[in-house]
Amino acid sequence: MVTVGLFVRLTAKPGKELELEDFLRSALPLVEREPGTTAWFALQFDSSRFGIFDAFPNDVARQEHLAGSVAAALIERAADLLAADPSIEYVDTFASKLPRAPEGAHDD
Repeated sequence: MVTVGLFVRLTAKPGKELELEDFLRSALPLVEREPGTTAWFALQFDSSRFGIFDAFPNDVARQEHLAGSVAAALIERAADLLAADPSIEYVDTFASKLPRAPEGAHDD
């Protein structure tokens, strides 16, 4: 179950749109290594506006994500890729639908 999330808005500098998209794509393997990140989505709203939505079971997992490798990489690349500072919104979730593990699957 997820109880909290983040909604991050990103605006690419002119001419950096594809680089920002590539950066977000490259973040997926990093996020996949975060057991506390239940769901993660890279979004594109128009040619220059992007976003990230992610969800977590609790605030501890959300804070671990914010202190993790994706956030560090974004901070490192922000001056080159972004027209403005990221807008980070902390959100609470009150309803969700996530994929279920296949019948008979379990964590080892």
